[in-house]
Amino acid sequence: MSERYDRGMQVRREVLGNQHVDRAEKLKTPEDQPFQDLITEGAWGTVWASDAITRRERSMLTLALLAATGNFEEIEMHVRAAQRTGASKRDITEAFQHVAIYAGVPKANHAIKIAKRVWEAQETTDR
Repeated sequence: MSERYDRGMQVRREVLGNQHVDRAEKLKTPEDQPFQDLITEGAWGTVWASDAITRRERSMLTLALLAATGNFEEIEMHVRAAQRTGASKRDITEAFQHVAIYAGVPKANHAIKIAKRVWEAQETTDR
């Protein structure tokens, strides 16, 4: 693999966690391997690897963009990732409040509900 792929895999593991990445790697098939490689090199090895903004800031942007575009299926994963990059619960809810103003209350409301489910599950696990 390329240097960018290797860097992407490192960043991906740091942000999403080994468990998530290992699970995704096991699910890779010959049909989707080129797509997965593109994500690892492009998203993680280029965009997320850039130091132009912090990973926390990048996580906040990602959450806001996912919510604003209605791509709710990845919000749960990125809420956990945002916490891993240093974002607090307040940071995350502030990002979704921003979404409410610029992209609509229903999208932000749905995203906040997803985040709350993540936090409730974390609290249950921590007990």
